[in-house]
Amino acid sequence: MKKLIRMGAAFLLFCLLLGGAYQYRSGRMQEDVAEKILRFHVIANSNAKEDQALKLKVRDEIGAYLGTLVAKAEDLQACEAIVEENLERITACAGKTIAKEGYAYPVQAAIRDVDFPEKTYGSYTFPKGRYRALKVVIGDGAGENWWCVMYPNLCFAGSVYEAPDETAKEALRATLSEETYEEMVAEGNLHVKFKYLEKLLSLFGE
Repeated sequence: MKKLIRMGAAFLLFCLLLGGAYQYRSGRMQEDVAEKILRFHVIANSNAKEDQALKLKVRDEIGAYLGTLVAKAEDLQACEAIVEENLERITACAGKTIAKEGYAYPVQAAIRDVDFPEKTYGSYTFPKGRYRALKVVIGDGAGENWWCVMYPNLCFAGSVYEAPDETAKEALRATLSEETYEEMVAEGNLHVKFKYLEKLLSLFGE
């Protein structure tokens, strides 16, 4: 019995150490990624079906406007400058779409530091943390959000808003360090394994 208790304690310690390593790795990776990308973030007025559908229409119109512009950006600073220069037009584009759909919601567009939860986009897992983003808020901004990566261009390449095509993947690889890129691809599997360990830990706590 004592041997079983010691084995359980050793396993518990191993899981805690592994969990700590996972959190450290995720935090380090987030800092590296956040320095090199710009995200595109659209928040709906509410979670009502109509407001969620409107969010996607606003996304599409802004995407159609910005797609060719950001494609010209050679680096993150250039992309952010293009977005900054076009904020009034982006806001007007969103407002026009909202009015066309029969709504009178105000809309705000700005580049902000935004806290994101962990998200998977195609085969990449972006760790939770603070990222720079073009943030578009419709009305009360109380609904679920939509996001993608504007720089490097994972938003507007190939099939719009779907999983990144090969060109987009190569752009991301070129932007990030090789180590960070490989970690992002592997992070999804690691996250699943970590969740499995958390479940095991909960059993020991029962």
